[in-house]
Amino acid sequence: MVVVGLGNPGSKYAETRHNIGFWSIERIAAEHSIDVSARNKATVVGEGVIAERRVVLVRPKTFVNRSGEAAKYLLARYRISSDKLLIIYDDINLPLGKLRLRARGSAGGHNGIRSIIETLGSEEFPRLRIGIGRPPAGQDQISYVIGAMSPEERQVADEMLEMVTQAVSAILTDGIDAAMSRFN
Repeated sequence: MVVVGLGNPGSKYAETRHNIGFWSIERIAAEHSIDVSARNKATVVGEGVIAERRVVLVRPKTFVNRSGEAAKYLLARYRISSDKLLIIYDDINLPLGKLRLRARGSAGGHNGIRSIIETLGSEEFPRLRIGIGRPPAGQDQISYVIGAMSPEERQVADEMLEMVTQAVSAILTDGIDAAMSRFN
């Protein structure tokens, strides 16, 4: 399985809510001693084993809104179908602290997922949505998602990232349906 965490490249975005997909890859990599540093055209990758299964962990080098380019590259590079591509990303429609696994589905308003669907011509790929909550009254959505979390929010996010690592392991060992029953 190829596990892709969405985020924006560069230090300017490193601590933003929109990069929680990148944070997920970093946490999974640390937990399973996978070095995610090999660079290629569209991605930064690390290959390893989780739950006795070969896994590729990926951070795209594209901005979130152009994630489809990285997804297309990965399908060709690893000769896999889209159902072997797990996308992890932020979702403002879920409260901070909540996860949602789906085997397929629409973009749900997320531009990175829209890019992947449009580029691949398919909604048939699993995804793990990580709740970041909605912006407070008076704050626009863009500044919220590319803004940093408060220390209290980051603590909740760190707890969520532990659940993300468990969810990825569950997908690999028990399949997406069993993992959805456990984590949704």
